[in-house]
Amino acid sequence: MKTAVSVKRERSYHRKNSIFPIINGTVMIIIMFFTLYPVINTIAISFNDGTDAVRGGIGLWPRVFSVKSYQTIFADESIYNAFFITVARTLIQTILNIVVTSMLAYALSRREYVLRKFITTVFVLTMYVNAGLIPNYLLIQRTLGISKSFWVYILPTMVSCFNMIVIRTFIMGLPEALVESARIDGAGDLYLFWKIIFPLCMPVLATVALFVAVGAWNSWFDTHLYNAGKVKLHTLQYLLKMKLATTTNSANAAMTSADAAASTTMTTPVTIRAAITVVSAAPIVVIYPFLQRYFVVGLNVGGVKG
Repeated sequence: MKTAVSVKRERSYHRKNSIFPIINGTVMIIIMFFTLYPVINTIAISFNDGTDAVRGGIGLWPRVFSVKSYQTIFADESIYNAFFITVARTLIQTILNIVVTSMLAYALSRREYVLRKFITTVFVLTMYVNAGLIPNYLLIQRTLGISKSFWVYILPTMVSCFNMIVIRTFIMGLPEALVESARIDGAGDLYLFWKIIFPLCMPVLATVALFVAVGAWNSWFDTHLYNAGKVKLHTLQYLLKMKLATTTNSANAAMTSADAAASTTMTTPVTIRAAITVVSAAPIVVIYPFLQRYFVVGLNVGGVKG
C-alpha cells in the first residue's frame, strides 16, 4: 500500500508535469508571435496605400488596402526575364555545387588517399585567408574572361569549402563495411560514389542544397560587378534593388516639385520596399518548409572530424 508520503510525492510530480506543458506552450506562442510579427507587418505594409503608409502605425492588417505597389513592380516586363535568370541560376548552381562538392568530399574522405589531409588543409585555409575583391574581379574579368556572361554565376560557385567539409564529415560517419563489401564485389570508386555513397548522403545533400539555393537566390552583388551592363542577364534581386533605388529617387524628386501629392498618392518607397521584400522572399519561404526537417541532420553533421 502507498504511504501518505509517497502519495504526496506522486501528486507533486503529476502537478509539475501538468504545469510544464502550459508554461512551455505559452513561451513558444510568445516566441512565435515575435517571430511572425515582422513578416506579417511587412506583408500588410506592402498591401497598404503608399501615402497612408508614410504615417506609420500599420500593424497586422493594411489600413488602406492597395495593390499599387505590386502593380508598379510587375509593370516592368524585364522582371520576368530576371525571374527566369534567377531560377535558372539557382537550379544550375545548386545541382553543380552538390555534384562537384560531394565528389570532392568523397575523394577526401577515403583513408587510403595519402594526400587527403594535405588537400583538406589547403581547402580549409581558403576559408580563413581570402584574396579579396580586387583579385577575384581580375580573375573573373581578365584571366577567365567570363564577365558579361551567364557563366559568371556558375563557375565561381561550383565548389564550396564549407559544404565540402560538411559532406565529407557525413560520409566518414557511414559504415566502412558498405565500401569494403562493394570493393570485394569488384566495384570501382565511381560506382561506389553514385550507387552507394550518393544515395546515403541525401539528407546532408538536401541541407547543403538549401544553403546553396538560398545564397544563389539572394545574390545580387555579382550581377552588379560583372553584368550590370547586360540587361538580359540581370537577376531578380539586382533588378528589384535597382527599382527600389529608382523609386526612392523619384519620390525625393517629387517632394520638391509641384506634383508631389499626385506622384506619391499610391506608392512610396515604404510600400515598394515591403512589396519587393515579399516578392523576393516568397519562393524561398514556400520551399523552405519541405526541406526544414533536413536541418536536424545538417546540424548533427556540422562538426569537423579528422
